[in-house]
This record gives sequence, C-alpha cells and structure tokens, in this order.
Amino acid sequence: MPPDNLPRELDAYELRVLGVLVEKERTVPDTYPLSINALVAGSNQKTSRAPLMELSERDVQTALDSLRALSLVVESSGGRVMRYSHNLPRVLGIPTESAAIIATLMLRGPQTPGELRINTERLHRFADISSLEAYLAELRDRPAGALVVELPRAPGSRENRWMHLIGGAPKMAAPAGDDGDDARSGLTCGDFDRLAALEERVARLEAVIAAMGSAQSAR
Repeated sequence: MPPDNLPRELDAYELRVLGVLVEKERTVPDTYPLSINALVAGSNQKTSRAPLMELSERDVQTALDSLRALSLVVESSGGRVMRYSHNLPRVLGIPTESAAIIATLMLRGPQTPGELRINTERLHRFADISSLEAYLAELRDRPAGALVVELPRAPGSRENRWMHLIGGAPKMAAPAGDDGDDARSGLTCGDFDRLAALEERVARLEAVIAAMGSAQSAR
C-alpha cells in the first residue's frame, strides 16, 4: 500500500526521474529546474545509480506526466525548453533532510545507515549516524504511513539495510520462468546488493584511473 499522501505506488521510471530531480536541485542548482535532456542524462548516468537504466526521452516524459498528475513535479517555462522541478517534501509532508534520504534510496536502492550518511552528503550533511537514524525512524513511524522499512539483516552483514516504500513493499524473488527483463518489474534485495557492489567497484576503479592520469600529466 502507498503512503496516505499518494494515491498509488510509483514505478521504477517515476522513482528514477523524481530521485534525479531531488538530487540535482542540490548538486547543480545553477541548471535547476531541469530540462528533459538533463533528466535523461541524470537518469542514465553510470555512477550513483542502482540499478543502471537506459531511459529514452519518451520514457522520461511519460514519467514526468504521471508525476505531474500526482503533484510531485512542477513544469515551468525556461526559454525555449520546458523545465521541471520536484515537489516531494510538500506532497509527502517531510523535511528536506528526509527528502534527501528518500531520494538517495530511490537512486541507489537499499542501504545501511552508514552508506546512507555517505551517499546523502551532497544533498544534506548529517552530523552523525544517530542523526540520520532518527530521521529514518521518523519516516518509518509516520502516522500518515511509513515511507521506509528496515530490511532483515542479510547473512554476513553487520548492519541492516533500509529501503523506501514509495514504490511498494519489498518483493520476494520471482518464481522460475517469470519474465524479469522489464526494468519496471520488482527487484529483490539481493539484486540491489549485487548492483550496488558492482557500481562501487566501478567507481573506485574510475577514481584510480583518473588519479593515475593526473599523476602522468603532472610529470
């Protein structure tokens, strides 16, 4: 069931577009609100995203139209192109700190509080883990309906992961023979874990290669 503030759950494309709007408002304020082209690029970027997606301009426009109908997105005229901004805190009745957490969960999948504190830093800098966990508890215990849930601890893990509920409750693995190719279909927690781990490995490798290139240029 969706939270009381929303009439339905959001699908994967809507979640990605909405998450990008929240993120880019903080990280690239000079180009916000965003154009369609900027939203396509942000949705399909290869870092800070799990799962990776390949949304077309049509996919993004369809998601925007649906989000506008839910008052989660506002359209404005920006010269020759239309631009879009989000309305997430107002619609859900949450502070910007909580919106940063929700958006990071939308963009990166389930995460531990430690991972969330690192990954939300560009959107909001939490003083410590306890501060972030307090916001997670508020999002979980909202009278209007929980927006996050704490997942069971995975074997070998020292911390529990959290996920948002705007796209629905955690889904179990699909039975054998089900078609899992549609990017909008539910992903299991294990899928998110593997994708997030792969993404982090790629990001670390890119950082090492960039550092090596800088060192060679300096010589």
